[in-house]
Amino acid sequence: MGVSMPNEIYLLIGTSAMIGFIHTIFGPDHYLPFIVLSKARKWSRLKTATITLFCGIGHVLSSIILGFIGIFLGVSLLKLESVEAYRGEFAAWLLIIFGFTYFIWGIDRAIRSKPHTHPHLHNVLEDVQSHEHAHSHINEHAHVHSEEEKKLTPWILFIIFIFGPCEPLIPLLMYPAAVHNMFGTILVSAVFGFVTISTMLAVVLFSCYGLSKFKIQRFEKYSHAVAGFVIFLSGSAIKFLGL
Repeated sequence: MGVSMPNEIYLLIGTSAMIGFIHTIFGPDHYLPFIVLSKARKWSRLKTATITLFCGIGHVLSSIILGFIGIFLGVSLLKLESVEAYRGEFAAWLLIIFGFTYFIWGIDRAIRSKPHTHPHLHNVLEDVQSHEHAHSHINEHAHVHSEEEKKLTPWILFIIFIFGPCEPLIPLLMYPAAVHNMFGTILVSAVFGFVTISTMLAVVLFSCYGLSKFKIQRFEKYSHAVAGFVIFLSGSAIKFLGL
């Protein structure tokens, strides 16, 4: 026997798709960190898509789980909205701190990667000869640490996105759907999650493809600093502008 759903559920399904798309497009934190880090760290398209996908799943699933816990336990919508607000504040500060730290690290890396010369004196059969060697300190000191950083950065993003809430999901979609039946609530949540993650992937991959057409070797050493600053601005936009 099929599950009967009222017309309101179908309306909520359509609304969830629209809200998922708008919520993602107008939330720069959903895609900017992946775009700038992909460019700075030279991630492949596959790696960029994989990291974006898993962060998107963590982002959506955390709110869905919280919403279902609230529905089953009979927690008031006001309390759940307060929890989501705290999660949003925490995620914003995590982005700000991560972005600022990455920016400072990027500036330091750019400075240390600047080629420079040191004179060297050699005594060859009492004939003192002088010559210079050009090098950059970034090549001398970053080896094991760079591999650790490559592995750590995606995990930092994943943790930030788990704490980042999908603000409209619980109050506008899950609770209204739960009034009718649980299957409808699951369906509404699934559609919202699918559209949100698909939009994230589309924006990130399309933007990365566009940026790959621009080769600015002169400013490439500042790519990490720029990435950190953009992430810092994304977190600041959430915290202070409510995006």
